[in-house]
Amino acid sequence: MSDLIEIKRIWGFGYHGVFDHEAKNGQDFFVDIKMHCDLTRASISDDLSDTVDYGAITDLVVEEITGERVQLIEKLAGRIADRIKKSHPQVNKVSVTVHKPKAPVSSEVADISVTITR
Repeated sequence: MSDLIEIKRIWGFGYHGVFDHEAKNGQDFFVDIKMHCDLTRASISDDLSDTVDYGAITDLVVEEITGERVQLIEKLAGRIADRIKKSHPQVNKVSVTVHKPKAPVSSEVADISVTITR
């Protein structure tokens, strides 16, 4: 059995990117999380200790967005996914989507994102 916890559009301001102006000026990043895990115990017990603490996950994501600079959002997504798996072993599978809506590309786009699954 694999239940699902989703957290959408976690926001943080970071300095990630390949270009110098991205490191200097920074920009908004948004992250979506999908965590597959067995929620049977939590659905019966109504106890936070039997599930994944959403607050802890959002804090972890914001720490990564606002923390050490990386050039690629692929790297950022991978770091977030790996930290979730390491700190929450009850998560069987996690998908992390990092959105970079102001990515410096020559065409106008609504969003650019990368999804990593572990």
